[in-house]
Amino acid sequence: VRDFATIQLGFAFFAFAIAIVIRANIGATSWAVLEVALAGMVNITPGTAAVMVGATVLLLALTLREPIGWGTVANIMSIGPWEDLFLSLIPEVNANLPLQLLFLTVGVISMSLGSAIYIGVNAGAGPRDSLMMAIARTTPLDVRTARGIIESTVVLIGWMLGGPLGVGTILFAILIGPGVQLAFRLFNMETYARKNLKQSSP
Repeated sequence: VRDFATIQLGFAFFAFAIAIVIRANIGATSWAVLEVALAGMVNITPGTAAVMVGATVLLLALTLREPIGWGTVANIMSIGPWEDLFLSLIPEVNANLPLQLLFLTVGVISMSLGSAIYIGVNAGAGPRDSLMMAIARTTPLDVRTARGIIESTVVLIGWMLGGPLGVGTILFAILIGPGVQLAFRLFNMETYARKNLKQSSP
């Protein structure tokens, strides 16, 4: 029960980050570019689109025989509803660059904290990370390259479908790595993260 509550806290931080970056109106996180585009196309909420995309990605990872944990399924089922909740609460910002950048910064901080909390539970990688590890394991690509190809492909498809690609997407992609690393330091998780990466690496 404690692990479930903790992981839900991590998912809430994660979803809040996605929602507040969308509301900043200067782009969206990479996967949200695709999910918002799909939501508009089939008249569903971005959170529902996130659940559908997550389930599809998980099926791809399972096809490549990547192991999953209960947290993987919880990730798919939880982040989308949290995202829709926060989207209903956070106001949209237009033509106010300082506030838009503040929203983006808060998003980076929130996702960094959410990632550290979620990973700390050690309940299985999210579906997107599972696909990344599966590709790295079954191809000559390393983890970083696999992640880069996946993210770039998702953003490109989302943009082609009319998703909110913008400067915020690029800034978020640049800042989230250092943000997560700082969150690991705050939670004293750097050694733990390196150990898990070694165990997951091909």
